[in-house]
Amino acid sequence: MARHATPPLDKQAVTARSGKSLTEQAYAALRSQIITCQMPPGLEVSEQELSERLEMSKTPVREALMRLCLEGLVESYPRRGYRIAPVTIKAINDLFHIRAVLEGDAAALAARHLKPDDFAALETLADASYRLEENKSREDFVDANREFHLAISQASGNPRLHALVVSHLEEGERFFHLGAQARDINSETNREHNDLLDVLRSGDPDQARAVMSQHIESTRKGLLQSLMAAEYPDISL
Repeated sequence: MARHATPPLDKQAVTARSGKSLTEQAYAALRSQIITCQMPPGLEVSEQELSERLEMSKTPVREALMRLCLEGLVESYPRRGYRIAPVTIKAINDLFHIRAVLEGDAAALAARHLKPDDFAALETLADASYRLEENKSREDFVDANREFHLAISQASGNPRLHALVVSHLEEGERFFHLGAQARDINSETNREHNDLLDVLRSGDPDQARAVMSQHIESTRKGLLQSLMAAEYPDISL
């Protein structure tokens, strides 16, 4: 297990959730740090150090870590502690393959249902940008990307399909942060999102499915290329 320095946890993110149980507070704070890669893949952590940083007992931290283990974001090693789950090429490929199928279908359905008044909000999300060196800016960009895809999925009018898209976008959020950290993806994301909106406006479901699938495949390729070029640590086959 590789050892890295544990980054400071966002105390404001914890205290702001004072209405929640300690376990929920610990879970939310730790998950946020993992998803945004402030606790990077491969990082070793212990209940003791995390409880000290969160200023709470080990019990809620342990319960939060168990929940994160079930989600596949953390790995448990008996008598050794925990490790933030590594990112694998296969996991990226598998997730993006499923996304292309699900979101391609969602876009085809949305092309039939979206109305002219729906596009103003989508245009704002499509034009979101970030500054590579700023964590908050990058987080806002990833949030806008997620909301863009969710809005199209919601417009499909199929709640079951939308629920599947939600779960896979949540699972892939860490990948999005890795990609946005590795290189500036502003221009290509803006261009592809606006190309997709043009097709959705036309109301052509087959073309909407094709363009959405192409966009997701382009994102997958760009992510892998940038991670490999940067020789990002803890990325494996």
